[in-house]
Amino acid sequence: MKNSFLASLLWFISVGLFAQEKPKPITLFANVQVFDGTSDKLIKADVLVEGNLIKQISKEPLMVIQTDNVTMIDGGGRTLMPGLIDAHWHSLLATLSLAELMTNDLAYMSLKGAIANEAALMRGFTTVRDIGGNVFSIKKATDEGIINGPRIYPSGAVISQTSGHGDFRSPLTVPENPGQPLDYLQQSGMGIIADGVPAVIKRSREILRRGASQLKVMAGGGVSSNFDPLDVTQYTFAEMSALVEVANTWNTYIAVHAFTDTAVKQALEAGVKSIEHGHLLGEDVIKLMAEKGAWLSMQPILDDEDAISFPEGSPNRAKFITVTAGTDKVYGYAKKHGVKIAWGTDTLFDEGLAAKQGKQLAKMKRWFTPFEVLKMATHDNAELLALSGPRNPYQQGPLGVIKEGAYADLILVSGNPLEDLDLVADAANNFLIIMKDGKIYKNTIN
Repeated sequence: MKNSFLASLLWFISVGLFAQEKPKPITLFANVQVFDGTSDKLIKADVLVEGNLIKQISKEPLMVIQTDNVTMIDGGGRTLMPGLIDAHWHSLLATLSLAELMTNDLAYMSLKGAIANEAALMRGFTTVRDIGGNVFSIKKATDEGIINGPRIYPSGAVISQTSGHGDFRSPLTVPENPGQPLDYLQQSGMGIIADGVPAVIKRSREILRRGASQLKVMAGGGVSSNFDPLDVTQYTFAEMSALVEVANTWNTYIAVHAFTDTAVKQALEAGVKSIEHGHLLGEDVIKLMAEKGAWLSMQPILDDEDAISFPEGSPNRAKFITVTAGTDKVYGYAKKHGVKIAWGTDTLFDEGLAAKQGKQLAKMKRWFTPFEVLKMATHDNAELLALSGPRNPYQQGPLGVIKEGAYADLILVSGNPLEDLDLVADAANNFLIIMKDGKIYKNTIN
């Protein structure tokens, strides 16, 4: 009996010991110049990270006891800034060729997408809004720590009308036979074609059921698609209003692909909150966006050395030239009228261009000051992501800022990007430490 009692006592003691919570990892960034995401002035401070959150920011030196769970980093006066956010990223499509997209299954695409996302993280992009594609498995594996990559705000399958920007079926698939199964891209959740109010309601609810944080809808013609000229307005007002209503009932929002005044105006009147692209907009519609508080999620695409590659003489090339000709003008209108501007890349089908993600951010100095650009790619983009409300998958703290209680997504930069924005174009040499969620993924500080 005594032996049995003693064994039980020892068992309870051992369980109690093992059940004790492990101490949270602590990282102290000492002697850094902080860009907090909101101020155009650097602040000399120490920043203490506990677990995955910023615990304390102090202008006086902080002291911690060196234990196994503590990492001390002497910043040497370098710049500490929030992790970057790409508000228009396609994990599965950024590095796939169009031929690979059309001929491979979702498993292959997901593997390439995971590799593309890890590369994005190592460029300092700790969060992305994935604006179209079945990335739910990549997101889950990333959040569980199985693979490395940025936080993902997933849109899931893009919603397109027949002949819309998301209709990548072969030319001979119309008229559609209602008895035939969906094509593979639709079956695999890359996109879905829905026509009419009942269909768009059903499909949007299915995507939200999968875990989308916001919906992506095609509202106008596109460059990379073959059956929709740029001037086409996609979806009727009734259909667009039904999509917005579904998003509203889920307490989130819709982002629409659109370039033209007509397409964007209809989307705004229906209640859309985020316009993706908009490179062909006139000043009056830009004013309307400002009045309605809608976001312009535009990309700094130009017909330059970083142009998306389309065959010379092709309709896609002609559409690309038309779109990029409007970039300068629309950024000017948006800045003039105080429109909320987000930044993203929208890289598609080009591994080399995806590697220039930071360069695409640095290119924004053509229209904005370095402070405006960095605020846009941190604090402002985070504000856009927060429109997902309770669908926001990361609610423990704010993103895009360095402040107490915020997520510890941090970059230690060799130099001052508020003075030299080109530093962000070369993360390999200039980003010495990259931290996401309190975990250091890169540390090359000497």
